[in-house]
Amino acid sequence: MDRTLVWDLPTRLFHWLFAGGFIAAAVIALGLGDDSPLFPYHGIIGLALGLMLVLRVVWGFVGSRHARFGSFAYGPGAVAGYLKGVVTGRGTRFAGHNPGSAYAIFAMLALMLGLAVTGVMLGRGNEGVKGVHEVLVWAMIAVAGVHVLGVIVHSLRHRENITAGMVHGHKSVPESDGIRSSRPLAAAVFLLITGAWTAALVNAYDPATRSTTVPALGVSLQLGEAHDGGDRQHRDHDGH
Repeated sequence: MDRTLVWDLPTRLFHWLFAGGFIAAAVIALGLGDDSPLFPYHGIIGLALGLMLVLRVVWGFVGSRHARFGSFAYGPGAVAGYLKGVVTGRGTRFAGHNPGSAYAIFAMLALMLGLAVTGVMLGRGNEGVKGVHEVLVWAMIAVAGVHVLGVIVHSLRHRENITAGMVHGHKSVPESDGIRSSRPLAAAVFLLITGAWTAALVNAYDPATRSTTVPALGVSLQLGEAHDGGDRQHRDHDGH
């Protein structure tokens, strides 16, 4: 079959930035701990991922053919058939997301939404959701692990390097299953918005108070326990 363009550039950028961002945030939070000076940056990364999630949801409705949610909204029967095909090696080839990866994607998007919401709640002082936030982190790690394992098994059984496809955007499928454009302008807008949002969060970050301000909304979020000096500054500023 021909090498056909399947994945547009915004979808590919989201995929790798989302994966890299979550890994970085998880390593900082779980590996370095709350006392690390880098800990607040896991919150900044989380806020960046939250914006990326919003942009991906929009792209899921207005994006190119295989980026749209409707293209990989499979029922349970399709998933069962796909898993049977993985075992036998005779499954249907999918131009876009296969049923297994589709369910993993929806699960990770939902979990990221939960992480973003509980993260903001923690930043606003609601410590009651800390346990929920931690459970969601481990659930995301578990789903991501199953997804990676599924990609490996699929690649071996079907002799299809779907990971490489998410890099260059092409797959060995009929030309009729492809897309016409990689949508570079949309990709540039995605990078511009995400980069500006992240830069604003970093620029607003105060190491003394370990807090930042959400762009446009003006909402202050605590990204970790403030140092004593930062607490004194706030008390002096507030007149307490």
